[in-house]
Amino acid sequence: MDEILRALDALQTSDKYNGAAPLGWKRGDKVIVSPPKTLDELNARLEGDSLEKVDWYLAKKSIKMYAFRSET
Repeated sequence: MDEILRALDALQTSDKYNGAAPLGWKRGDKVIVSPPKTLDELNARLEGDSLEKVDWYLAKKSIKMYAFRSET
């Protein structure tokens, strides 16, 4: 049952915050940001400091969890 709730949280988080939850994602972990689609988006991503950049293509972001079920 715990895995079903974890997967549900991951799906809801991906939908709400427009990011992908990687395998084994838990509440509080960073989500993966969609890759840049244009050169301008890529340059903005590389210049900004709001994302954790794994490489030029893959980036992660922190999110705040407010509207999900409480921990029991």
